[in-house]
Amino acid sequence: METLIPTINRLQEVFQTVGTEIIQLPQIVVVGTQSSGKSSVLESLVGRDFLPRGSGIVTRRPLVLQLVNVAPRQERLKNEHGIKAEEWGTFLHCKNQIFTDFVEIRKEIEAETERSSGDNKGITSEPIYLKIFSPKVLNLTLVDLPGIIKVPVGDQPENIEAQVQEMILSFISNPNSLILAVSPANSDLATSDALKLAREVDPDGRRTLLVVSKLDLMDAGTDALEVLLGRVIPVRLGIIGVVNRSQHDINTQKSLEDSIKDEHVFLQRHYPSLVSRAGSRYLAKTLSKLLMHHIRDCLPDLKTRVTVLMAQYQARLNSYGQPVEDHSATLLQIVTKFATDYCNTIEGTARHIQTSELCGGARICYIFHETFGRTLQSIDPLGGLTDLDILTAIRNATGPRPALFVPEVSFELLVKRQIKRLEEPSMRCVELVHEELQRIIQHCSSYSTQELLRFPKLHDSIVEVVTGLLRKRLPITNEMVHNLIAIELAYINTKHPDFTDAAQVSASVNSQQADSLDGGKHWKTEKTAENKAQVTSFGSPSKSQAINLLDTAVPISRKLSAKEQRDCEVIQRLINSYFLIVRKSIQDSVPKTVMHFLVNFVKEHLQSELVGQLYKQGLLQELLIESQETAQQRTEVAQMLEALKKANNIISEIRETHLW
Repeated sequence: METLIPTINRLQEVFQTVGTEIIQLPQIVVVGTQSSGKSSVLESLVGRDFLPRGSGIVTRRPLVLQLVNVAPRQERLKNEHGIKAEEWGTFLHCKNQIFTDFVEIRKEIEAETERSSGDNKGITSEPIYLKIFSPKVLNLTLVDLPGIIKVPVGDQPENIEAQVQEMILSFISNPNSLILAVSPANSDLATSDALKLAREVDPDGRRTLLVVSKLDLMDAGTDALEVLLGRVIPVRLGIIGVVNRSQHDINTQKSLEDSIKDEHVFLQRHYPSLVSRAGSRYLAKTLSKLLMHHIRDCLPDLKTRVTVLMAQYQARLNSYGQPVEDHSATLLQIVTKFATDYCNTIEGTARHIQTSELCGGARICYIFHETFGRTLQSIDPLGGLTDLDILTAIRNATGPRPALFVPEVSFELLVKRQIKRLEEPSMRCVELVHEELQRIIQHCSSYSTQELLRFPKLHDSIVEVVTGLLRKRLPITNEMVHNLIAIELAYINTKHPDFTDAAQVSASVNSQQADSLDGGKHWKTEKTAENKAQVTSFGSPSKSQAINLLDTAVPISRKLSAKEQRDCEVIQRLINSYFLIVRKSIQDSVPKTVMHFLVNFVKEHLQSELVGQLYKQGLLQELLIESQETAQQRTEVAQMLEALKKANNIISEIRETHLW
């Protein structure tokens, strides 16, 4: 059990070296109002004057005080520091310096306080670590905090009260800490600020011990017996009364040994029934015993916490990678991994698969078969073609002679016009796939290749190279898709196996027309904004008007003859049949073209392109410059991991038998 407190002291030193306390270690936190006697209580535990004194707020930084019991000088030929001294102290901020004069310890505390807090009575939460070795002390770890104040003095900020309370709460909120509340006997315990703060974080009182100081300063005829017996305000861990040195004792440099003797005499005279459970010596023994038992209770959880943190920090350190030694191998490794992850994202075999949206190859598949496919299916084979357009094309194809049969030239002219409508969605398909290939770059940078983020210049260069490769392939792919449409326009294959025979279409139309009862139907074309007058028909112009045949307008609507009806329907059926053939071909060939000339080409040439552009001796050093943030984080994580390993070793040294 005696080794538990020194073990916690060693753990405090280990974690303080990394600049933070991620482990809440067991310790005793001293809380009290300004001038409540906190400093005198601490000095009585040490048996030496070493704390700064003066008017106003004196303790302006947390002081972590570690008391270490050592053998008397007579039993030590040579202490561990090679200095023959009965008592000495060391500071964590100047490890190599040994203080054998406690006046120098006080001066060092004052100097270190001013260095961090300034000389204007300001406070700071950065602690000072002091370790005192003496055969007269018991193993203890205490934290002395600034006293609770109500009114700012000097250059202190207006919210100094809130700052002090916030600092105190940050220490006593630690569930592994014991709270030593100091309250003077000459004030009403019901108004004790120390007890009030303690109850905020420890309502059950399981971690609170009350010290009633200045028993000798109570009004004549009164005593603190009811308070010390717990009849006024009960405190679970106990209430201990002490007598502090007066200012006159301090001025006359009365020794602490004499003060403790006088304290014992005072207690025997005024509190004979409590003399064995009061005084500074009893307080030291009680604190040491409470702290050892508290450490024993906290140690299993503490060991588990250290083990969990070791695993977490090891994983973080692994994610940062090792410092670069072989620049060539590192660059090739990163480039290869990026290229592999890029290709795997397209293939759907990447380790990091998104669940919120489609990405990579899945999105390309969606573009081909959903976006592009549905767009083509929505195109009407006869969209934009009116009966007037068809009749005009037939007449233009026959020249000055009336047509006996439907001219083939008119069919080709009209079907080509419809086929050209497939070009725009085909080009848009290429654009969408190109955009997705760009998005994969960022996906791989953010998820698949964590190590790449260590080197900002290399990351930017890889993005630039891949973007450039995609930019070079885009016009080539666009040209090939454009050629697909041009190929379809170059030759209208009326002998295509799936194309409906024109003679059969004509015969079918004639048969339907013969069976029709009305013998014809009205065909309407779109009306223009300029002509909203009544419908005219072919006929002789009015005799009163001048005749100009070239200026005669084409009628907007009229009743078609039987032959015109037959010719229009034949052309429409042929266009519909051939357009569906071409649309089916384009819907199949465009995705294949995009895959071959863009997607597969990038997959096959990505790594060689990256190596060719980046693997140059003059660029290696520049590209592999690590970001300052990553380097700093790796250093901090490595230091923390080392501290956790040391802490784990220290805790492991405690045998199970020591815990019980």
